[in-house]
Amino acid sequence: MALFNPQARPELLAPAGNLAKLKIALGYGADAVYAGLGQFSLRNRASKNFDLESFKEGVRYTHAQGKKFYATLNAFPFNSQIKLLEEHLAKLADCKVDALIIATIGVLKLAQKLTPHIPIHLSTQANVMNVLDAHAFYEMGVKRIVVAREMSLNDVVAIKKELPDLELEVFVHGSMCFAFSGRCLISALQHGRVPNRGSCANDCRFDYEYYIKNPDTGVMMRLEEEEGIGTHILNAKDLNLANHIATILDSQAVSALKIEGRTKSSYYVAITTKTYRTAIEDYYNNQHRPTLYQAELATLKNRGFTEGYLIQRPHQRLDTQNFKSAISEGDFQVNGEVLENGAYFLCKFTTRPHEVYEVVLPYGAPFEPITNEIGKLYSFEGKYYLCLFKIILLDGRELESIHSGNTNPVKLPAKLPAFSFLRTRA
Repeated sequence: MALFNPQARPELLAPAGNLAKLKIALGYGADAVYAGLGQFSLRNRASKNFDLESFKEGVRYTHAQGKKFYATLNAFPFNSQIKLLEEHLAKLADCKVDALIIATIGVLKLAQKLTPHIPIHLSTQANVMNVLDAHAFYEMGVKRIVVAREMSLNDVVAIKKELPDLELEVFVHGSMCFAFSGRCLISALQHGRVPNRGSCANDCRFDYEYYIKNPDTGVMMRLEEEEGIGTHILNAKDLNLANHIATILDSQAVSALKIEGRTKSSYYVAITTKTYRTAIEDYYNNQHRPTLYQAELATLKNRGFTEGYLIQRPHQRLDTQNFKSAISEGDFQVNGEVLENGAYFLCKFTTRPHEVYEVVLPYGAPFEPITNEIGKLYSFEGKYYLCLFKIILLDGRELESIHSGNTNPVKLPAKLPAFSFLRTRA
């Protein structure tokens, strides 16, 4: 029996690192996207892919789809930046974003003063773990809290029971930080790139050597590790809760499911969004296909997967760290990304005539089989494929093969849905 009154379907929230990724996220099933503009976002390197005009275009495009656009304002500003922050808030208000994702009380208060009409979503960086903190931020006027990644689902339910009008958002997929709620400063110490100002260098993923020192003699010795064990003791695996969507939705305590990854590839945005959209729709259709979800997610580059802390507590799961490698290749290689016009694709990996490539379509997109002199589009056992007979470029040239780095669009036998992908098993 549900603990709460039935609510609308939870929102699927996907990352938008640039305008193309925004369109991909929406096309592959997101209900909302989140993105930053400039230096006050915790992914300001990704935000540089948006200038003010493309950011405005992204908001307009999102609203035209009947969906939501949330602006990240979750960095930790210094005194010298307050004037710039005020100007930045005015820009975001002019863009007509649907909410501001904020991490600190001071920025929250400033936003309420300067842009009182824009709802506030509290960033996971604010570390909300309990009812007391949730109450405090709710009383400050926060509409939604993105709970700390370390929180359990039982604690989320407890907060929702206490504050039924407060929206709660949880991360379901993406990179994890070894530091509590991502509050890490390692790359600031090593490279001067401050994570809490949006320029993390991911130093926790690096290889390290370890030493012991005798304080009496001053002798230092390097610790040798058994070959194959690795030295990535700070390297967290990627969160993956696709198999637990039913448990999360059964709680009726969660208003939004969030995917991490504004700096990741277009293919990552497509596959994660489509997979979690599929899992959500399966839930409402009384289906559960964990093998399908994991097969798709395994096509992505990843650091290994963990279920994190939402379903089981840390002391129950000792699998959150990847000790062997910084990142591993996915099961599939992305060979091409279809352009927005649908008639051409850009090569992402060596592509040759007469080889078969699987076609990944946006969520719910149609597919029409065809065979002509350019190639063949066909379906087999519920999947879609392309076999090119010729590689014809936009300028009419014909090539024997095409390789990544070649920016000339390649003609398809017929139009495919915008932002489809071509892939082969690695």
